[in-house]
Amino acid sequence: MTGAVASPTGAIAGTAGSASDTSRLQNKDNLEAAGQRFEAIFTKMMLSSMRKAKLGDGLFDSKALDQFRDMQDDQLAKSMSVNTPMGIGKAMTEFLARGVGSGDAAAPAGNDESTGG
Repeated sequence: MTGAVASPTGAIAGTAGSASDTSRLQNKDNLEAAGQRFEAIFTKMMLSSMRKAKLGDGLFDSKALDQFRDMQDDQLAKSMSVNTPMGIGKAMTEFLARGVGSGDAAAPAGNDESTGG
């Protein structure tokens, strides 16, 4: 058995029909929200790896404390992506907007504005 799963519309997941659906990328708000979520995920991964680099075990370390710190880091990453972004989300938003905004990939993005000599 291959394990192919059919979607509610009847299309098989992973086919070209589902890969070519870029209608969500046309909306600027969706792009910005995706960029912000991407930055939050990246920041969370960065915070997690900083936590793992601790030099010694604390006196009161436990699984509950680790879980609480993980939740705290998740909220901190979301807050940082909104209030003090590093720019990764913005770069991802601009990249997605360029890829979807132009019909052909061969045309540079800056050609639209250079009409005056």
